[in-house]
Amino acid sequence: MNFKNYKNLYELFQTQSDKFQKNNFLHSINDDKSLKSLSWQDVTEKVISISIFLKNKGVVKGDRVMLVSEGRPEWMISDLAILGTGAITVPNYTTYTQKDFEFVLNDCQPKGLIVSNRKLHKTILDAANKINFSFEFVIGFEAITNTENFQNINNGSDIINCKCNRKDPACIIYTSGTQGTPKGVVLSHGGILANCEDAKNLVEKLNVQSPRFLTWLPLSHSYEHTVQFVQISLGAKVYYSPIIEKLLENIKIAKPHILTAVPRFYNNLYNKMLSTANKASSFKRKLFFKTIELGKKEFTGNKLTIIEKILNSILNNLVRKKIINNFGGNLKAFVSGGGPLDKNVGIFLNSLGLKTLQGYGLTETSPVVSCNPVNKIKIDTVGIIFSNNLVKLADDGEILVKGENVMLGYWNNSEATKEVIKNDWLHTGDIGEIDPDGYLKITDRKKDIIVSVGGDNISPSKIENLLCLHNEIDQAYVDGDNKKFLVCLLVLNKNFVRDDKKIKDIIEETNKELMQIEKIKKFYVISEEFTINNELLTPTMKIRRHKIKLKYKNILENFYKN
Repeated sequence: MNFKNYKNLYELFQTQSDKFQKNNFLHSINDDKSLKSLSWQDVTEKVISISIFLKNKGVVKGDRVMLVSEGRPEWMISDLAILGTGAITVPNYTTYTQKDFEFVLNDCQPKGLIVSNRKLHKTILDAANKINFSFEFVIGFEAITNTENFQNINNGSDIINCKCNRKDPACIIYTSGTQGTPKGVVLSHGGILANCEDAKNLVEKLNVQSPRFLTWLPLSHSYEHTVQFVQISLGAKVYYSPIIEKLLENIKIAKPHILTAVPRFYNNLYNKMLSTANKASSFKRKLFFKTIELGKKEFTGNKLTIIEKILNSILNNLVRKKIINNFGGNLKAFVSGGGPLDKNVGIFLNSLGLKTLQGYGLTETSPVVSCNPVNKIKIDTVGIIFSNNLVKLADDGEILVKGENVMLGYWNNSEATKEVIKNDWLHTGDIGEIDPDGYLKITDRKKDIIVSVGGDNISPSKIENLLCLHNEIDQAYVDGDNKKFLVCLLVLNKNFVRDDKKIKDIIEETNKELMQIEKIKKFYVISEEFTINNELLTPTMKIRRHKIKLKYKNILENFYKN
């Protein structure tokens, strides 16, 4: 497969659909754990039918169509149908508030809306009415009053030829707004295709025929949005798990070879596995921690003695195989992106046979810039730079990226575009270094760094991640910009009975792993967790630092009064 020959993403889908036709492709997991499967041919027929409907509604090249839904087969079908007309998909999070929808509607003026259910439809219509905006058509996946029913649209199976080229926009993905107002990132067909090429090469090194994926992250996230085209390029089987509470049981049904997730998932998995091990019998607990000990030694490149090699081999069957069976039995790799993965968590998972590949990227880079290869994982790095983009470091260490995968710009915001793209180089805002083997390492974040009163640069996310590795702490926020010392706000695990002495012990234990300037001096436990609804979390589960700082301003200022 030569990705350079494709003019657009729809062509990629057409090629693969012609190749696989009657093979099962998309699968939804029902409440009774049964599967509803669609073949490539089924998907193609529905894509064409929806695409013809859109054209009949006047959708032409360059128009925007808003798509709001949980992960399900209809999502990919709708996305492909929009692309088939030459229009631009505008994916939005199901967790958006009415205010968020108002902003997006006003910013990109979509011609139509494709939405999954009544509740979302009402929120979006309320937003539209608030700003006097009206859609020319609305399609609902479920039966919704005054909308076209997705299931009932049937316009035959004519041939659709997308007239887009590689430089044309494929989607507008809104950033999560950690620093303020969201911006619409315009990604091109060629940018996503270039990203798919490197990602496909990475997955093929796992040596899996017809790989199985479980999609559970929001498809409105650039990470998972591009993954769906990687799935197409691999001729993969795709299973959807839109309900987070059912993720672990759906993993056993889908039996994925690859699972993509954000660091928070791996942090929670780490805590859960440790908690389970500590509650096990003495014998099982010793086996588990011996597996970690020997696995860590091997993973970090230290030689095992002959006896350790024999024991490690036995533990493969007694422990590691059972752990992989808990994830369906086929798992070849976890892929972590969307934020920094804690090194200790990465080593822990790899030691247990759960190969965990950390990657790096931004919405603005379609999104992946680099990723660890499965045959040589360096857990403290974000891997080898993808071949379809160039990376260089500015004088201050900022990571700059250039290539077809770099966004076309921010929608309707040329000033913001000029701030980050200079002479074709995207300024990421991340600080890094490249090791002798060509692996990229992220060392800091320009926008998120705390500058102490002494002029030291400190990464708050590093300290927050360390705090959240303790099962008693769910969320943390570290502050101290232009101050003599650092402080933090803590959200405790609901199952933890508050014990200030225990919390102080956790702070002290964390401080042992930190430099003097990074140590936490004071803390405060808050009762309200950071959520999307209270706008203290972005839809991609990153904390909104500016919002937290504003909301808890008095508490933070009081830290420094005594």
